[in-house]
Amino acid sequence: MQTVAQKTAISEKNSKRVLIKLSGEALSGGELLPISQDGLKRTAEEIKEALVSGFEISLVIGAGNLWRGARGTFIGRVNADKMGMLATVMNAIALSDTLNALDVKSVVLSASVVTNFTEHFSKDLAEKYFKEGYVVIFAGGTGSPFFTTDTTAALRACEIGASMLLKATQVDGVYNADPKKDPSAKKYDTLTFETAISENLGVMDISAFTMCKENKISIAVFDFHKDGNLKNILLGQNIGTLVS
Repeated sequence: MQTVAQKTAISEKNSKRVLIKLSGEALSGGELLPISQDGLKRTAEEIKEALVSGFEISLVIGAGNLWRGARGTFIGRVNADKMGMLATVMNAIALSDTLNALDVKSVVLSASVVTNFTEHFSKDLAEKYFKEGYVVIFAGGTGSPFFTTDTTAALRACEIGASMLLKATQVDGVYNADPKKDPSAKKYDTLTFETAISENLGVMDISAFTMCKENKISIAVFDFHKDGNLKNILLGQNIGTLVS
């Protein structure tokens, strides 16, 4: 039985609003160039091209290109996570600036207050920018440690009433095994949340996955590194794997 909160979230969904979960590596040029001009330009161009679909686009960007947490024993988990949240702000500012250079209006809203660098996230402020035609980039994680950018993406998708969460990856969908190690691995075109959970397919971390399931937000997993895939998936082409 649905809770009142779940019913409200579902009733407030905007069918033309999506959230893209983008990895930080999409902006990089390898280990020696964590944020590259080519990576930024290609990512921004893919987003600009996708806007012709008529969707309102928002993003959450990871920080794996800049920071992967404490590798040793000198930085505790809490501060390591805070550093990761700050790294997402750096990625978001870089992408926003690149989008603006391509005449795409964009704004960064951060859960973690970074004075004079970003605006502070609120649902009402996000709505204002959507109405003004902006691409809205959510940064700074949830504002608290111990949560991944997957969870941040799911949380923001619920808050803004997105109809779908697009997980942009380096693979062309969800498989029942690692296709790089097992040539007989099977790719799924569609999945139910129940199947993905029972088979432990690792679509997203469990808190993010559960949040999308409870709020009936579909997840599309697709290869972002193939030109045009973002636009084509928004236009309804059968690309990647749809979890619903």
